[in-house]
Amino acid sequence: MHKVRTTLTRRLAATLTALPLLIPAVGTAALAGASVAAAPSAAAAPDGQAALPPMGFNNWNSTHCRADFNEAMVKGIADLFVSKGLKAAGYRYVNLDDCWALPSRNASGDLVADPVRFPHGIKAVADYVHGKGLKFGIYTSAGTKTCNTAGFPGGLGHERQDANLFASFGVDYLKYDNCNNQGVDAKKRYTDMANALRDTGRPIVFSLCDWGESKAWEWAAPIGHLWRTTGDISDNWSSMIDIAHENQPLAPYAGPGHWNDPDMLEVGNGGMTAAEYRTHFTLWSMMSAPLLIGTDLRKASAETFKILSNRDMIAVDQDPLGKQGTVVANDGGLVVMAKELKNGDRAVSLTNETGTTATISTTMDALGIGNSGPYRLKDLWTKAVSTNRSGTISASVPAHATVAYRITPGRAPLPPAGTSHLSDLPWTGMVNGWGPVEKDRSNGERAAGDGRALTINGTVYPKGLGAHAVSRITYHLGARCTGLTVDVGVDDESGPGGAVVFRIYRDTTKVADSGVLTTSDPARTLTADLTGARTLTLVVTPGGNNIDHDHADWATPRLTCI
Repeated sequence: MHKVRTTLTRRLAATLTALPLLIPAVGTAALAGASVAAAPSAAAAPDGQAALPPMGFNNWNSTHCRADFNEAMVKGIADLFVSKGLKAAGYRYVNLDDCWALPSRNASGDLVADPVRFPHGIKAVADYVHGKGLKFGIYTSAGTKTCNTAGFPGGLGHERQDANLFASFGVDYLKYDNCNNQGVDAKKRYTDMANALRDTGRPIVFSLCDWGESKAWEWAAPIGHLWRTTGDISDNWSSMIDIAHENQPLAPYAGPGHWNDPDMLEVGNGGMTAAEYRTHFTLWSMMSAPLLIGTDLRKASAETFKILSNRDMIAVDQDPLGKQGTVVANDGGLVVMAKELKNGDRAVSLTNETGTTATISTTMDALGIGNSGPYRLKDLWTKAVSTNRSGTISASVPAHATVAYRITPGRAPLPPAGTSHLSDLPWTGMVNGWGPVEKDRSNGERAAGDGRALTINGTVYPKGLGAHAVSRITYHLGARCTGLTVDVGVDDESGPGGAVVFRIYRDTTKVADSGVLTTSDPARTLTADLTGARTLTLVVTPGGNNIDHDHADWATPRLTCI
């Protein structure tokens, strides 16, 4: 089964499978759109930093190690953050990259600022940045030397000395690279620096930059605040979009205090069109990525400032829920992403990765919003506001461009009195491991509507919901329902190897659990007391490792309301 799955879909499913599922409290504002909230493999660093993706500047993409990287540039960027409204828009960090130091340590073993680039020293520059109400960042590598061929000294074996020096400078952010690491285990190298930073007593955001080689997203959350998931970005369309593809499946690992980092922004550096830069900025915002400006703002065009200052798009990136958006459809390079926002809104991006203009469409169901119309749509680039009653979003999107909306659902509908099949009722939130949840048919293999009759261990069910782990479906009950009875099991289309667990939640309380069910098991009947519940949540998680076969049926789900 599922021979048609893309690599991205397999990787996302594998990622979700490895992670526990959280059922967050659902407030009134969130009733219109719940989704799977997957936790990282370990809790975030307990220092409360980087609750939102860091926003700021790093010089590397525009200067590399050239002479124009110097004290005057850094101070000029800090000035422009204030005068051009970037600080007001949320940008805070002014960060140095490689080449700020001399090629050798001093007699005491300390790093020394290049006196040509930084004649007043690093602390003076940090003080200047702080004087603007901003924060200051610095760079070194988790190796014997940094990445530049000039061979500047790295931090391996000097972690505590360098951390103390950075703290004395007033550093607020450290980018720790991966060059010349001498084969030392990545987890050890980065943990050693994390401990050294913590022991300085100064709050310093820690950015791990090992280019995704050690899969830091699987282990770094307790020690760092963001980690590179990819190699270095270049200022061209193919590099940017390839990096987006690598980062998109890692959504379950991102959240407040621990972010996936697909590298810095290239917006304004000249290698892409304005439409491509808007796509770049949109995708990074949808992915809850750090927004680190990589262009020399002293030379930037009005169009560049307009893109970087888009408050609506920044609000998507900086949404306090901290959920990285996910790909919900990819039809030959016509890509739809959705991102759940804290107030119950959804952000959606329609990206045309092809070379010709194309129409991209999606539905509220596919976005996990459900039937809560009419919907308010705001175009995040044109600022046009419209009302959508059809539940379908469609736009003509030029080549390499992106249309993005913020969707505000209407009031969530209440279920009718009596007994109803859930497949006849509108859900208020849905996320599914493979395509959309299907009504009165199995989940299928390719797209909406491709399933067949729900069948568990040879028994056919005319009514129900066909899902695929990991899955979550939410209904708004409004405290007017009393119970749910449902037969659950692995659909016969799965073939050998399917294994899932079904759970039912009354608000945030688990009220039914099937245990592990496999393809060979008959359906199991679950009953749940829903008295007083504002929400009903149906959750499916994998029961084994063969996730391609985890087709899960909620058969004849009967909801009783008064």
